[in-house]
Amino acid sequence: MKALLLREIKSFFGSPIGYLVIAIFLLLNGLFLWVFEGEFNILKSGFADLSPFFTLAPWILIFLIPAVTMRSFSDEKKQGTIELMLTKPLSTWEIVNGKFFGAFLLIVIAIIPTLIYVFVISDLGSPTGNLDMGSTMGSYFGLLFLIAAYSAIGIFTSTLSDNQIVAFIVAVFLCFFFYFGFEGLASFMGDFGGLFSSFGFDYHFKSMSRGVLDTRDILYFVSVTIAFLAGTVYQLKSLKW
Repeated sequence: MKALLLREIKSFFGSPIGYLVIAIFLLLNGLFLWVFEGEFNILKSGFADLSPFFTLAPWILIFLIPAVTMRSFSDEKKQGTIELMLTKPLSTWEIVNGKFFGAFLLIVIAIIPTLIYVFVISDLGSPTGNLDMGSTMGSYFGLLFLIAAYSAIGIFTSTLSDNQIVAFIVAVFLCFFFYFGFEGLASFMGDFGGLFSSFGFDYHFKSMSRGVLDTRDILYFVSVTIAFLAGTVYQLKSLKW
C-alpha cells in the first residue's frame, strides 16, 4: 500500500494537478475571506474568528475533491491498467486505501497553509489573542473528517464509470447531498426533521465546530468513510469476478 500511496503522491505533484488544486483552494479562500466584499469577508465582519472560512471551505471542497479523485480508478479502467493493478500482490483494501490516502493527503497539504489565518486573526483581535482556539481547532478536526468522507465518496464514484466527467458529476452530487441534502429535506419531515438532519455532514461538522469532539460525530464520519471505501472494494472485486 505504501508504494501505491507514494505513486499517487508523485503522480499528483509530477503533473500540474497537485499544484493546481492547492493554488485554487488557497486562492478562492483568500479572495472570499480577505478581498471580496460580502458575508465571508473577515475584515468587514468585525469579529475575530474563522467561522467564514469553515463555512466556505466545505463548499469549495465539494467541487475540488471530486476533481482530484475522479481519475483514481476511472482512468485506470479507461487505459486498461486496472486489470494489471488487481493482479499485483496487494489486497483490494490496500489498493483502495492507497488511492484514498493519496487524495486525502493532497487536500490536507492544501489545508495546512490556512493555519496562518489563525495567527493573523489572533493578532488582529482586540485584545490581541482574542480568538476562540477551542472552536477553531474543533473546526479544523471537523474539516479533516469531512475531507476524508468527501475523498471516500470520490474514490467510490471513480469505480462506477471509465468516464472521468461522469465520476466527477456523480461525486459532486453525492457530496452535496450528504452535506446539504439531509438538512434541506429535514423541513419536509415534520417531527422527524431533527433526526433526519442528523444524517447529514453539515450537522456533525457544525457540532465539531463548537470545540467539543463528540464520539458520535467522529463515529459518524468514520462510518460513512468506511462504508464508501467498502463500496469501492466491492466494485473492484466485481471486476475480478
